[in-house]
Amino acid sequence: MKLRVAQILLLATVALCSESPAAEEFDDQSFRLSDIFELEYAADPQIASDGRRIVYVRNFMDIMTDKRRSNLWIINTDGSGHRPLTTGNRNNSSPRWSPTGDRLIYLSNSDDSTQIYCRWIETGDTAKLTNLKASPQELVWSPDGRSIAFSMLLEDDPEPFVKLPRKPEGAEWAEPPKLIEKTRYRYDGAGYLKDGFHQLFVLSADGGSPRQLTHGDFEHSGTPAWSHDSKSLLFAANRQTDWELNPLREDIYEVNLKSRSLQPLTNREGPDFNPVVSPDGTKIAYVGFDDHYKGYQVERLYVMDRDGSNKTPLTDAFDRDIQSPVWRKDGQGLFVKYDDSGDTKVGFVDLSGNVRELAHHLGGTTIGRPYSSGSFSVASDGRIAFTITRPHHPADVAVAGRDGRIHRLLDLNQDLLGHKQLGKVEEFHYKSGFDDREIQGWIVTPPDFDAAKKYPLILEIHGGPFANYGDRFTAEIQLYAAAGYVVVYINPRGSTGYGYEFGNLIHHEYPGHDFDDLMSGVDAVIAKGYVDEDNLFVTGGSGGGILTSWVVTKTDRFRAAVAAKPVINWYSFALTSDAYPYFAKYWFPGFPWEQPQEYLRRSPLSLVGNVKTPTMLLTGEEDYRTPISESEQFYQALKLRQIDTALVRVPGASHGIAARPSHLIAKVAYILQWFERYRHIE
Repeated sequence: MKLRVAQILLLATVALCSESPAAEEFDDQSFRLSDIFELEYAADPQIASDGRRIVYVRNFMDIMTDKRRSNLWIINTDGSGHRPLTTGNRNNSSPRWSPTGDRLIYLSNSDDSTQIYCRWIETGDTAKLTNLKASPQELVWSPDGRSIAFSMLLEDDPEPFVKLPRKPEGAEWAEPPKLIEKTRYRYDGAGYLKDGFHQLFVLSADGGSPRQLTHGDFEHSGTPAWSHDSKSLLFAANRQTDWELNPLREDIYEVNLKSRSLQPLTNREGPDFNPVVSPDGTKIAYVGFDDHYKGYQVERLYVMDRDGSNKTPLTDAFDRDIQSPVWRKDGQGLFVKYDDSGDTKVGFVDLSGNVRELAHHLGGTTIGRPYSSGSFSVASDGRIAFTITRPHHPADVAVAGRDGRIHRLLDLNQDLLGHKQLGKVEEFHYKSGFDDREIQGWIVTPPDFDAAKKYPLILEIHGGPFANYGDRFTAEIQLYAAAGYVVVYINPRGSTGYGYEFGNLIHHEYPGHDFDDLMSGVDAVIAKGYVDEDNLFVTGGSGGGILTSWVVTKTDRFRAAVAAKPVINWYSFALTSDAYPYFAKYWFPGFPWEQPQEYLRRSPLSLVGNVKTPTMLLTGEEDYRTPISESEQFYQALKLRQIDTALVRVPGASHGIAARPSHLIAKVAYILQWFERYRHIE
């Protein structure tokens, strides 16, 4: 098997650097590192009101620029008429049908900057509606079809703090210092933030100059909702005076288009967001919760009268997070998305709070690892368009019909994956060695798996920690399986989709007994008889990187480990992460200087003296969520202890290391090569 891994790694290098036909013909049955550039996936399927057509975003990889690109495609709900609406190596996104279904607005960077475009469906005529200085987002048609609402960053131009001498013409001086006084000054993936705030705007559907509706030093970046009469917008924003230090205090507001006056409709200790107005305009549904300062809090569906009175929780008895509510045409309930035991579903919630499942297997837009993802939209007749995934394919478009049957309309990767042998994914359940609690996990076996043989095992741990894995497509884990490994991934305590109590088993205790859940899962797979106990490996990213680092401080049963973008020292993390006002408040009982021992006891750094396992650290150099200084602390501590270790710095990468295709490829290649170095060969 060692030869097979080396061959796959060599093939990736040759395929990316050479046009040799012979190289491309080699091992055509296996899923290879270079195949990452060939993957496609659907996103944001929007079904027209009449239920006849769907426009979706078709994502693909541009090997020449090493970036993800997207075009818009259209397909009839019976599967016919599949064709492109836009083409080219650019990004087109956020398609939204007009209320009458004759036009489509969308975002495109085809003219060097992201702007709003409109396409007349029958004629194919296209108009550029804006020429904005910043990128618009969150497009929403008004019910009367005459206006479009959106949000956009409105930059400030503050007075300089100091006046510096003017440099001579033609001189090359260093960039001047940058003064930072804001609490919220950088964000992972966006870098250091520009001065200014997102505001809401309204634009004529015929184009022209947009009109600003909101103002003030507050963020207004969520998706707004129109009133029934198209005369006002509802939106969620944190407009508290201390909003920077209290991140979970969004309220729902209404802004009148004519007067621009603001009216608050909710006000509680906790967030309210995602407002949607009922078809008759008499009620508003929204999502929120009472803030109890827990690490995990279930997002529930509420309904209130149009004026903000009679607030009623609908899903108190349904112990799952509610997302993306959409009113049914008759106003008797709402379509929603939720995660349940590793499966993302669409359900219907009636006004008595009863929940009925309508579709499952949503997801497939996080192609690297099998996280929850995906979206849906609903036609007037109740047909649902959604992104569907299974372990053998990323997101395609499917329709849940009025008869309750699901019809998959696309197979975007048939040309790439149809002839390849992928790892088989098997669900399993077992009891945690800590408290006998049932834990769910999945096993991925290599192609041509033979249960009579012995295979090396990789434990791959999800991040979050308030997130979940499921039986969804995962390029990274399939590449591990293609290299000859049995891979196990698990939803330990703290994972979402199992309810409030399960999620909060790690409240003020993370990482903790997740370790027991994970080790019991490894033992359960070993008991099946096909795992080589002398060749166990462990890896994970973000929260999975934390747990990987924690695992090697607790046991030396793994031959090697790779901790991707971990937290090693909670004390330093709480004061360097981009979301620092949140973590100390919700994940710990006090600030680091108030409870230093609490931060220390949960830090892998405090137990570094126990580590014997060769451990690689892998982090993006521009990661502002779990800064690379965390990885450097563990790396240097292990060096001082003379433990085999390596530090992989990914240039230009944020917390989402695999955002660029080559980085996803490199991540897998480095992990496999590190494990291969320490494989025990008889």
